[in-house]
Amino acid sequence: MMILEEKSEINFDWISLLKDEFHKPYFIKLLKILRIEYSRFICFPKRKNVFLCLKYCSLQRLKVVVLGQDPYHKYNQADGLCFSVPDGIPIPASLKNIFTEVNNCLNLKTSCYPISGSLIHWAKQGVLLLNSILTVRKGFPLSHKNIGWELFTDQIIQTISDQKKNIVFLLWGKYAQRKIPLINSFHDHYVLKTSHPSPFSAHMGFFGSKHFEKTNNFLKKIGRKTIFWNFWH
Repeated sequence: MMILEEKSEINFDWISLLKDEFHKPYFIKLLKILRIEYSRFICFPKRKNVFLCLKYCSLQRLKVVVLGQDPYHKYNQADGLCFSVPDGIPIPASLKNIFTEVNNCLNLKTSCYPISGSLIHWAKQGVLLLNSILTVRKGFPLSHKNIGWELFTDQIIQTISDQKKNIVFLLWGKYAQRKIPLINSFHDHYVLKTSHPSPFSAHMGFFGSKHFEKTNNFLKKIGRKTIFWNFWH
C-alpha cells in the first residue's frame, strides 16, 4: 500500500476513514507516478515520511488544521508536515516568520526562536499540518502538482469538515483560502484567514493576525485543551 508500505506511517483512525480513497483510480494512478518519480529523481519528503502528518495528528485528537501548498524542495528540508523541517536543518524564512508571530501573540522576545524547526510537537497536540500536495521533486517546486494529491487532500479536508465540529482552520495565503468551499459552514468550525508567512507577504496581514492567540481563545471557549505553541520556552 502507498509508495513503499507507508501504511504504517498513518494513524489507524485515518486509515479507517480514508480506506475507500486508497482504491480509487486516481489514487492508484498517483502511486504509479510516484514510484517512477522516486526511482528516477530525488524527491521529498523521504518515502517513509510522506504521510507523517497523518501519523502524529490522529483524527480523534484533531483540533486545528494548518494548510500548506507543497513540501520544501531543497535537500532534506521536507519532513511530511507543512512548514516543518527536521531537527538540524536551518529554519526557513516562512517558518521563522511563524515563530515570530507566535512570540508576538505571547508577548515574548522576538529574538527568541527554537533550536529545531520540527513541528512534531504541534502535531502531537492535535494540529494537522497538511500540505495540499504531499511530495515534490528536488529543486522543482510544484513539480507534483495535478498528479492526484489535491484530490486526496481535498477529501481529507472535506471529511474533517463533515465529520468533526469546532475545528480551527488556519488559512494562510490565497492558495489555502481556495479550500474554504470544502469547509462545512454548519459544523461550527472556526476559519481564520490572513496572508502567507512568506517574507514576500507576511507583512500584509500575517504579522499581527494573532491567529495562535485566537485559536487558543476559541479552544478555551469550547472547553478543549489549548495548544502549547511556544515549545521553545
